[in-house]
Amino acid sequence: MARRIVTIDRSVIVYDDALVSQMRAELFDPASWPDAPAAPGYSGGRGQTLFIEHDEQSWVLRHYHRGGYVGRVLSDRFIRVPRDRTRPFREWQLLEHLQRTGLPAPRPVAARYVRHGLRYTADLITELIPDVVPFSTRLASGDVSDDVWRQIGTCVARFHCAHIFHADLTAHNLQVDSRDRVYLLDFDRGRVMSRPGIWRERNMDRLHRSLRKITREGVPGFSEHEWKLIEQAYRSVRRDA
Repeated sequence: MARRIVTIDRSVIVYDDALVSQMRAELFDPASWPDAPAAPGYSGGRGQTLFIEHDEQSWVLRHYHRGGYVGRVLSDRFIRVPRDRTRPFREWQLLEHLQRTGLPAPRPVAARYVRHGLRYTADLITELIPDVVPFSTRLASGDVSDDVWRQIGTCVARFHCAHIFHADLTAHNLQVDSRDRVYLLDFDRGRVMSRPGIWRERNMDRLHRSLRKITREGVPGFSEHEWKLIEQAYRSVRRDA
């Protein structure tokens, strides 16, 4: 990856110039992609997500939105901080790190923040992982074998062994392709942890709650049997790494 940083008007952009030959702020503008299909919920449901095509490449464009009570007030505005501490730059840098370590996550294309006085808005472009659906969608289809459950445990364990904390580990952010390979998306607020700790158990608890919530909402196919398959695969990979 060849990282470059440019400033265009009020936009500060980091991008991989192996993927983008000429950076333009318009790449982040949904109005530039009027025919792009929207995919609400693809990246956790917090912001608008579009599937876009550029120079024969398939990308995912996501606009950052705040969640919770604060999001009702500030929507997509964040308090200004130094460049490398902004949400899009931190996520881009983490995704860059995941690419170097070979973990199953999207390759970052570009990220930007746009200055609005003491606040900023933000966007992220990643490569589209082909042929994937959210695991929640796969679960609703009823097409989940025991091996897929094990693959989920293995996937999460690989990230934890690399000390990667995911801030919203849910069945929506786990993605599965037609060959049953598992990927992890949406690393907003994720980070590299300095050491093992309780954060790993809390990550797993978050995933467990997500799967139980989907079950309560009427999607069958998850029980404690499936959770044990996840845990067994997770423990076999993680051990005490």
